[in-house]
Amino acid sequence: MLIKLLAVAFGGSVGAVLRFLVYEFVDSHHHSDFPWATLTVNLLGSLAIGFLWGYFTRNYASPGLRLFIFVGILGSFTTFSTFAFDNFSLIKGGEFTLMTVYLLITNILGISLSIGGYLFSKGI
Repeated sequence: MLIKLLAVAFGGSVGAVLRFLVYEFVDSHHHSDFPWATLTVNLLGSLAIGFLWGYFTRNYASPGLRLFIFVGILGSFTTFSTFAFDNFSLIKGGEFTLMTVYLLITNILGISLSIGGYLFSKGI
């Protein structure tokens, strides 16, 4: 159990740092009310989880490595709470069109990227 906890904890710290770096990069290039940084990390995470899930169906990965990557890194890298807060902020600011676009892009493109990543990994 301790090994599993350490895998998740270490992966979580890696994912949090990666998310911070992506946020800093995206925020330095976009100055708008639209939550580009959150969208970017969630879409990248969706692509990564689909790709890695497919890859690991053909190539062995230990349960510890899977915990490290899926629960730790990707669980910390992507963020539903920030997604929810961004939507609330858009509603509070009267940006209903942006909120709708954000919801649709995140959900439709996120699911599509997960599927695409999975299918791409199967073709490698």
